[in-house]
Amino acid sequence: MTEAVDERSLVVLACAGDVAAFESLVRRRMNAIYRLDLAILGDEADAADAAQETFISAWRALAGLRDVDSFEAWLHRVSINACRMLQRARGRRLVREMPMAELTAAAEVPAREPADVDILRAALKKLSLDHRTVLALHHLEGRPVKEIAEALGIPEGTAKSRLFKARAALDRAIGEEAQR
Repeated sequence: MTEAVDERSLVVLACAGDVAAFESLVRRRMNAIYRLDLAILGDEADAADAAQETFISAWRALAGLRDVDSFEAWLHRVSINACRMLQRARGRRLVREMPMAELTAAAEVPAREPADVDILRAALKKLSLDHRTVLALHHLEGRPVKEIAEALGIPEGTAKSRLFKARAALDRAIGEEAQR
């Protein structure tokens, strides 16, 4: 299977059971899925586990994909669900670390004096999984609200509202951390 094959063709082949096509999709998408899972979960080992589970689940469910053109949104939903299931399985523990170099650079965080990465990291740890998910999709992945809605399987207005609430929660958490 050559890399010159377009992704849609790979998805069609993988849906028909072509293992080589699916392996090519995994190679193309693994880093992006891992980065998304890392931003959501905040722990490298958990993100690796969630990414692996994403592709295992995707392979098992791929034959049921109704619209090959929605593969990317579908894969994001599978990934987000893998993160949720992993967090549930691990219990509702606090996130141990949040390496946020990429997210920090892309995030539209209200300006604070001083703009301290440690404050942002601590604030992000306080957010719910849902808030970190929508922020990661928008700011890390650069997804517009419409694509966030597709990835989460929710109406566009709900995605817009969740993004607004997540930003407000992050702003409050930053304020609390800055006062410490």
